[in-house]
Amino acid sequence: MTTRIVVKIGSSSLTGSEGGLNREAIAFFATEIAELQQSGCEVLLVTSGAVAAGFRSIGYPTRPKLLHEKQAAAAVGQALLMQAYQEAFTSHNITAAQILLTRTDFCSRRAMNNAVMTVEELLRQGAIPVFNENDTVSVDELKFGDNDTLSALVANLLKASMLLVLTDMDGLYSGDPRKHPNAVRYQQVEEITPEIYAIAGGAGSSVGTGGMRSKIDAAKIATRGGVPVFVGKVSEPGDLRIAVEGTGRGTYFATTSTSLPVKKQWLGFMSTPLGSLHVDAGAVEALLNGGHSLLPVGVKRTEGHFHAGDVVEVLGPDSRLLGRGIVNYDDAQLRMIEGLPSRQIVDKLGEVPRLEVIHRDEWITLR
Repeated sequence: MTTRIVVKIGSSSLTGSEGGLNREAIAFFATEIAELQQSGCEVLLVTSGAVAAGFRSIGYPTRPKLLHEKQAAAAVGQALLMQAYQEAFTSHNITAAQILLTRTDFCSRRAMNNAVMTVEELLRQGAIPVFNENDTVSVDELKFGDNDTLSALVANLLKASMLLVLTDMDGLYSGDPRKHPNAVRYQQVEEITPEIYAIAGGAGSSVGTGGMRSKIDAAKIATRGGVPVFVGKVSEPGDLRIAVEGTGRGTYFATTSTSLPVKKQWLGFMSTPLGSLHVDAGAVEALLNGGHSLLPVGVKRTEGHFHAGDVVEVLGPDSRLLGRGIVNYDDAQLRMIEGLPSRQIVDKLGEVPRLEVIHRDEWITLR
């Protein structure tokens, strides 16, 4: 069976500290990927760098902050970025194929199926699919947030054997090694706990959007989909191959014992919630520990406008996110029956298809 690898490269690895493309860096990564492909791997590349590559060319002195400015910079930078990749891969007789996505694309099962078929054909033809967020048309509320998240979604969608998230840090440390010389690097993380998040740190570089926390988020998504993750540094020839083999300069995140089915991956990480339900402590226990469905009696407040079949978020009494599910009622109906025991639902609404607000088979826990 062919090993399928997703490689994500961030802006700080592809551009200079002041913006603009680092052609030597792109040539280095192209060589590393080409050698991986030649060893029999299928490689998919998720790249950042469009805004960082383009903002100086369009006349901005520093990375822009406003959405329309970033979109303008991305429109210039994406062309420059793909040109650089095409030139770098051509020297290895490999074709690079551009695939631009938005979160809206992931919300459509049909669009994703079409994307999968396209990528599978590109891989059959020996091309390197190069993914990036379509920054020029994305709006803030529908953005992935960073390409770390995009890389995890791509890895799950394409059933990758491994996700490698490359950064300028050689993995996750117990503290910031630049400030704490005694900080210890984690070689392996078996479970992503609140403690792991607590030490993950904050923002990334001045030319990128992701920090270590966003990489932990990506690792959580990918590992729940059954894809192991490497977060670390690739800067010397052969480093990428070593990372795939399990001895790279970074941190490895293990997969959970059972990966989520595709439907629940979509529900948890690709869908767009249209409302939220606040539930009581009994519902929290039933959903998180009891393996039960959510019933109207456990719903205390309904927010948003949605219809039966839409995705909603569920929050506990402390307003913390519990998970997502496909709701069986319109928001107006749910407001009429929230807090009521099941025996009163039919009296209130008449015949209903299901008594559950969210059936356990249409639910994913995210806490």
